[in-house]
Amino acid sequence: MILSNGPGEVTTWVRPVVQALRKYKSDRLRISVVLSPCPHATGKEAAIALDYPEVDRVQAPAHLIPFLLWGKTADNWDWSDRGVVVFLGGDQFFPVIIGRRLGYRTVVYAEWEARWHGFIDRFGVIKPEIAAPVKPKFARKFTVVGDLMAEVAAKKLSCPEIPPMLRAEAQHGGTLGHDPLVEPHASELIGLLPGSKPAKLYQGVPLILAVAQDIYKLRRTTRFAIPVAPTLDVETLAGFADPDRNPLIQQWPTGVAELVMAGDRPASGPKNRPCLQTPTGLLVELWTEFPAYDLLCQCMLCLTTVGANTAELGALAVPMIVFLPTQQLDAMRAWDGLPGLLANLPFLGSAFAKLINWLVLRQGRLFAWPNIWAGEAIVPELVGQLQSRDMAALVLDFLAHPEKLEQMADLLRAVRGQPGAAEKLAELVFEELGPAQGKRI
Repeated sequence: MILSNGPGEVTTWVRPVVQALRKYKSDRLRISVVLSPCPHATGKEAAIALDYPEVDRVQAPAHLIPFLLWGKTADNWDWSDRGVVVFLGGDQFFPVIIGRRLGYRTVVYAEWEARWHGFIDRFGVIKPEIAAPVKPKFARKFTVVGDLMAEVAAKKLSCPEIPPMLRAEAQHGGTLGHDPLVEPHASELIGLLPGSKPAKLYQGVPLILAVAQDIYKLRRTTRFAIPVAPTLDVETLAGFADPDRNPLIQQWPTGVAELVMAGDRPASGPKNRPCLQTPTGLLVELWTEFPAYDLLCQCMLCLTTVGANTAELGALAVPMIVFLPTQQLDAMRAWDGLPGLLANLPFLGSAFAKLINWLVLRQGRLFAWPNIWAGEAIVPELVGQLQSRDMAALVLDFLAHPEKLEQMADLLRAVRGQPGAAEKLAELVFEELGPAQGKRI
C-alpha cells in the first residue's frame, strides 16, 4: 500500500516507485494508493494516481480519517494478510497507524527528516546526513536510496545540448536558423512553468506572459510553450490570463491572453495544440502530455516558479530561471507543517501568510532544488517585486550568450542525483515483504 498526499509527491515520487514495484512483482502484487489531505492539493491527485497503469485502486484524501480510526476504506477494500505500507508523502505517523491496523510492515521514504524510529520497520533516505543523528540501535533500519527526483534523469538522460547553429549565430549576431527539433516557423523554444496551484498561478501566469511579450517584441522567431500540470485543464489555466477573473493582472497589464483551441488557431500557428493568444498575436502552446520531458528537452531555457518542477528541470539539465514574485505577499500559502496550517486558516490566514512569507524572504534562503542540492545559486533565483522587462532582459542576455546556458547545464548535470532511488526503495519493500507464498499479496 502506498501512502501519499500532494500533487508533487503523486507525480514525482509515486509514479517511479509503483513502476519499480510492478517491474519486480508484476503477477502477484496489488498496489493500493491511499491519499492523505494536503494544503497543496488540487483535488485531482486521486484521478492522476488511478491513471497509472501500475496502480490497482486509489482512495481519495477525504476518506483517510475513517480509515485511520477503524481500518475501513470507503469502498470496503479487502486486504491481503501480508503487505507493506510505503510512505511517500504526508505525516510520517500515518504509516505507523495504518501498519498496526493492517498488520503490515512499514517503509518510509525520508526526504528531510526520519521520525518514529522505534515504530517504523525501514527507512529509505535521500542522503546519509538524515541517518546521522539516529541512535545506534535503530541504525540498521536506515538505507540511503538517493533522490526520487533524479528518476527523471533516468527517463531522459541525454537532453540535446545547445544547438551549435544557435551558439555560432548568436555570437555573431546573425539571423537565427531552424532547430530540427521544433516546428519550422520557430528557431528556439522557451518553456514557461507558472506552477499548478492557484496561489502561484494568479501571479505566475500574467508574469510569464508579460515576459514572453517583452521577448517577442525583440525576438520574433522565439517560440513559447507551457507544459500544463496534470492537475490542471487548459480552461482553468486560461482563466488566470483573463483580467475579469484575475485581479493580479493589473500588476503586469501585458500578461493577458485568451484560450484558442486547436480548431480555431491561425493557419500559421502550432499544429494540433491549444494555445494562449495575446492581443499582439503571440501564441503560447499548451502541452497537455504528461510527463512533458520531450518538450522540456527541446527548451533552450525555462522560466519556472519554485517547486518540484525545478528538480525535474535540474535532473534533465535544462537551464532555468526561477522566479518568486511577491506583489501579493499573502498569495504564497503552500508551506509545510505549522506555517502551512496557519497560512490557510479562515479569516486570519492572509495575515499569517504575509508574516510567514516576510520572515522566509528575510532569511535569504535558496528555493530552487538544484541550488539546494549544490548549496549555492547555480541557477538564477529572482525573488521580490518582479517586473517583466527585467526578467526579459535576463532571458535575452542568456539567449545572446549560449555559452552561459551551456555552463548552467553542465552545473546541473554535476549536482543532479544518480537515478536508481525507486529501484532501491522497491528492494527495501520486498525485503520487508519476504518471500512470496504463491498467492496474491
